[in-house]
Amino acid sequence: MNAEFEKLAILLRERVAVIADHDFRDRDPQAHLEKLKTVSEAILAEQAALADKIPFRLGHFLENCSYEKALAFIESPTSTKC
Repeated sequence: MNAEFEKLAILLRERVAVIADHDFRDRDPQAHLEKLKTVSEAILAEQAALADKIPFRLGHFLENCSYEKALAFIESPTSTKC
C-alpha cells in the first residue's frame, strides 16, 4: 500500500465497519447515522487533501462513493501504476 494513502485507507475501513455493524444500527439508529456521517466527512476531507496525488482510477472510485473498490485499489500492490 502506498503510505500516502494510509489515512484514507483507515477511514475507508472504518466506514465499511460502521455500515456492517447492524447491531449498532439496530440499537441506536441515530448514533449509527452520525458515526457514518462523521467518517464520510473525514473521507471527503482526506480526499480533498490528497486531490493532486490521487490516481485517476482511485479518484473515480471515490467520486462515485465506491469505497470498497477504493480500499481494494489502495491495498493493491500495483495501485501506484494506475
